[in-house]
Amino acid sequence: MSSTFINSLYVFVLAGFIGFEVIRRVSPLLHTPLMSLTNALDAIVVVAAIIIAGRHESTLSTVLGAIAVTASFSNMIGGFLITDRMLRMFKLSRTKKL
Repeated sequence: MSSTFINSLYVFVLAGFIGFEVIRRVSPLLHTPLMSLTNALDAIVVVAAIIIAGRHESTLSTVLGAIAVTASFSNMIGGFLITDRMLRMFKLSRTKKL
């Protein structure tokens, strides 16, 4: 294995652990607004993953790019669904008060 692959794998695993720890420590009250704000970032990740998968540099990069497209697209759709649910909750509470 080349040193570039090992370095890239190290950065990927480290980013995964740091991301998991950051999200785990967010309070539940803040999780939904933060999730709705990250939808734009997920859209950027989808575009980057499509570019990586479309290059066909190696089989591994194509497979990892396809996995990244699937994961980021499902995360983006989940964020939109959570945001829609959150907005419906506010709309229902406002109509009950009137």
